Formats: sequence, C-alpha cells, structure tokens
Amino acid sequence: MPSAPTSRPVSRVFYGWWIVAAMTVLLTTIGGLAFYNLSVLLQAFVAERGFPVSMASNATALFFLSSGVAGIVTGRFIDRIDARYFVICSATLSALALTAIGWVRTPWQLYLFYLLFGLAYGGCGLVPAMTVLTRWFDAKRATALSIAMTGLSLGGALITPVTAWLISRVGLAGAGPWLGAAFFIGVAPLTLLVLRPSPESMGLNPDGVPVRPGHKPGLVRTGFTWPQARASRFFWGISLAYVFTMAAQVGGISHLFSMIASRAGHETAALGVSLLAFASITGRLSGGVILLRAPSLPFTLISMFFQAAALLLVSFSQDRILLLTAVVLFGLPVGNLLMMQPLLVAEAFGTREYGQIYSAHTLITMAGVAGGPMVLGLLHDLFNGYGPPYLFAAILGFSGSVTLILAGRPPAPPPPAAQ
Repeated sequence: MPSAPTSRPVSRVFYGWWIVAAMTVLLTTIGGLAFYNLSVLLQAFVAERGFPVSMASNATALFFLSSGVAGIVTGRFIDRIDARYFVICSATLSALALTAIGWVRTPWQLYLFYLLFGLAYGGCGLVPAMTVLTRWFDAKRATALSIAMTGLSLGGALITPVTAWLISRVGLAGAGPWLGAAFFIGVAPLTLLVLRPSPESMGLNPDGVPVRPGHKPGLVRTGFTWPQARASRFFWGISLAYVFTMAAQVGGISHLFSMIASRAGHETAALGVSLLAFASITGRLSGGVILLRAPSLPFTLISMFFQAAALLLVSFSQDRILLLTAVVLFGLPVGNLLMMQPLLVAEAFGTREYGQIYSAHTLITMAGVAGGPMVLGLLHDLFNGYGPPYLFAAILGFSGSVTLILAGRPPAPPPPAAQ
C-alpha cells in the first residue's frame, strides 16, 4: 500500500515553477515539431510527394481529429493515473511516426501517418499539460499557463524554421530520423525526471502555500462534475465559439507557409512562420500581465475579434511587407486564445473533474481545428489561390466572437451538497 505524502519544508522556489519550466520545454518541442510544423509538412508533402493541397489538408484535419479522441481518453484517465505514463508513451509514438515520415508515398500512408501522429499528440499535448498545471496552481494559474504555453510559440519560432530548412536540404526521408530523435529527447527525459502529477504527491499545496498543521496537502478540488458542466449553456457556448475561432486560427496557421511561399517565396515563408511565433510569444506574455487586472472573458472576446481582423488583412495582402505585417498581427492573439481555453474552463467549472471537462471541450473544438485546414485547402483548390480561403477564415473568426457573446456568463458554482 503506497505511503501517504509527507509535508516538505518550504523551499525558496516552489516546485510548481520547476513544473512550469519543464512544461515550457516540452511544449516548445511539441509546438515546434507538431503544431507549427504542420504547415511545413503540408507544403513538403505537396511539393516533394505531389499530393494535392486538398488531400494534404484533409490529412492534417485527421491529425487534429485523432488528437481530440486521444485527448478525451487521456483526460478521463489522468484524474486517476499518473499523467507521465501517457506523455512518455505518446512521445515515443510521435518520435516513431516522424522517423518514418520518409516512407510516406501513397495516400493511405499519408492518412495513416497523420492518424498515428495525431493520436500521439493528443496524449502528450495540451490536455495532460494543462491538467497538471491546473493542479499545481490556483491563484497564480494564469501566470503559470501564460509562461508554459509560451513554449508552443517558442517552438514555432526556434524549431519549425530549422525543420523547414532541414527538409528543404535533405528531404522528408533525410529529415525524419532527426525530427523523431529531437521529439523524444525534448519530451521524455524531462517528463520522467521533473514532472509530478500534483502538488499533493509531493506533500505540497498549490502556489506554494504552506501546509497547515493537521491539514492534508493539495488542492481542494471543487466545482462541477462533467454531467453538470455539459448541462450548462456556457459550456456549449464557449465550445462552439472555439470551434469557429480555432477553425480560423489553425486553418490559417496550417496553410501559412504555403500561402506566403506562393506570394513571396520560400525564404519569406520561413520568416513569416518565425514572425508569427514571436508575435504569439509577445502577445501571450503581454496577455499574462493584462490578466492580472483584466477579467478573462472580455479579454478573450477582444482577442477573438483581433484575430479575425488580422486574417481579413492577410487575405488581401500581396505586398511582402504588408503581408508580413498582417502575419505579425495575426500572431499576437494566437497564443492568448490558446492560453484562454484551459483557463476559461478552469475558472468556469473548477478543478473537480477538470481533466474530463477540458478534454471534452477540446474534442468538440477539434471540429474546428480539423475542419479549418480542410476547408481552406478545398477553397484553395477551388479558387486557385489563398485570398478567398483566408477571407473565409476571417468570417469564421468573427462568428466565434459573436458566439462567445451569446454564450452569456459562466454558471454559478453548484452548492456544496451537489459537489
């Protein structure tokens, strides 16, 4: 029978901040080799293997759908099982999938690659990361999430341009083993050595609050059960708002490299991806400071509207400087909108069954995450250009803003008897 955790003396640095640091590195790796790298892989499969843009876009959509399914399975179990098991196993599968990318030459192999890569991403991506961070922090949750999720953008700024350069030099077959090794090394060791599932597993309280004599350490998990959350209008409202918003965002990001390359060349496309990521970092860090004083819901609404307006500018930009400026404006709200997703769910529904609620919300929004790249790819083939697809992405973004307004206010917490 496992021994109960014992209280540790208060150290100068709360261990939760080491969790944040490790998560930042993990999300840098995952963001650079998976999330932001999808636009590079899409362009490479089209240019090197001759797949139509619409087919590569559909395969990208399958990546996000399978990651949503894996995320909800992960969310159901990490409330009871150490999240590290899911992350390490999923990182291993991701590494193997990337290593084998050079073998992808037929449509069924393309779809199989994205299916496996998506399942692996769902098990080591945002669902386990946000669930663990939510347990470690309460009052300082927004700050912790803003720092950790900066890793996604750092990956896009630092790693994705390197993968684009590597693929352009040695092709998918030559780059695959390097990408696979980088994914495993960037995720598995830190997960095993640094991550811990919760503060109570180390005899600590969230935020580093001292453990009071006679009290058990850890976060008192209050809030909604999954059945209570799904019965609320607000849950479905924010989920649908994020369907539109993430369709616009992920659709825009997944085609960004190809869109810029078609208008201004490959070197400008690589620069554009980096600028998008750096803008996302700037926006997210600024957002973390703003959220210390501003309420979450209006901040999210403004970010959604700003993203839609930036996509509208992207759709009409042909000049190189104007196009890169529009990409930077698009990048500013990207990081904040990703960060606000888990934060809004935690603030509205508590931590009692956070893993299940957040993973269910994520699965719903995967309709947009998966549909965005697919629809923009179909529109590209239909109109033989990226103007109309990005205009449609802007319309989706504005629709998300309106839907969030219609979602109303978060529900009142359930009475203690119902918890």
